Amino acid sequence: MVIIYSPKFTASLGRILDFISLDSKARANEFAKKLKAHIKSLKFMPYRCRKNAILGDENVRDLVFKGYVITYRINEKSIEVLLIYKENLPQF
Repeated sequence: MVIIYSPKFTASLGRILDFISLDSKARANEFAKKLKAHIKSLKFMPYRCRKNAILGDENVRDLVFKGYVITYRINEKSIEVLLIYKENLPQF
């Protein structure tokens, strides 16, 4: 399976990393590295995470990582990472 990152996810992650790097660039890099590893692990068991309650689609799931919710869609040959959010409601 191929992992595809949406522009919305990439932009949101960039803002999160910028905020973390205000405190420590090393922590921001470590956060990004661990997050990417968790996302990569979805290739092996993509349905292990909870179903997204807002969309109610069996193929749209939420991975929770350090309080952040990463919403992704499982397609036939790919996993599309849609967005990342924490306390704010997602904008689909």
